[in-house]
Amino acid sequence: MEIEKIVKLVKDQLEQYNKKDQLEQCDEKKIPIEASGRHIHLSYEDIENLFGKGYDLKQKKELSQPGQFACEERVRIIGPKGVIENVIILGPARAKSQVEISLTDCRKLGIKPFIKNSGDILGTAGIIVTNKDKTIILNQGAIIAKNHIHMNSEEARRLDVRDKQKVKVKIHSERPIIFEEVLIRVNDSFRLSMHIDYDEANACSLNKNSYGKIV
Repeated sequence: MEIEKIVKLVKDQLEQYNKKDQLEQCDEKKIPIEASGRHIHLSYEDIENLFGKGYDLKQKKELSQPGQFACEERVRIIGPKGVIENVIILGPARAKSQVEISLTDCRKLGIKPFIKNSGDILGTAGIIVTNKDKTIILNQGAIIAKNHIHMNSEEARRLDVRDKQKVKVKIHSERPIIFEEVLIRVNDSFRLSMHIDYDEANACSLNKNSYGKIV
């Protein structure tokens, strides 16, 4: 009888250990989620056009992705039907200027929404950008950034995905939702994080305890 109790005890402990191990493996599959608010990336030329020749943007805060930062400077964006003030600039400077907004912002501004991967601005909506009395007109570059996941090569191996692959991601939150066609972006300078905009964050009631998993 005592032997049977010992065997049962050992069996129960092994089951608990296996469950714990499975949970830990599942935790390794969790993807942090970040809500990205409206912002603008500026080219060197457009920085000078808005702030003056030789101007350097002032770094205010580092972002989750190494080398990326939020700037102290803000600009105004103007569309046919509306204006949005205090749009944050993200650095460093890029080859081409790009404004990333939400569908709600597009409606407020009165511009056609284009859901695009970051950097793919050909044929997208134009927009006016101002800083006090200085103005630039972007003939294209206003986009709704398609949700995506940043990761390095080690994280890609762990999640069994590859660069430019598209996946489904379930957001575990108070209002769970599955996003399809989520782009994987692999670069060893990246840190694991999925980026969604504020409209998407509100749709799934994103909070600090939310996370994503590839399904």
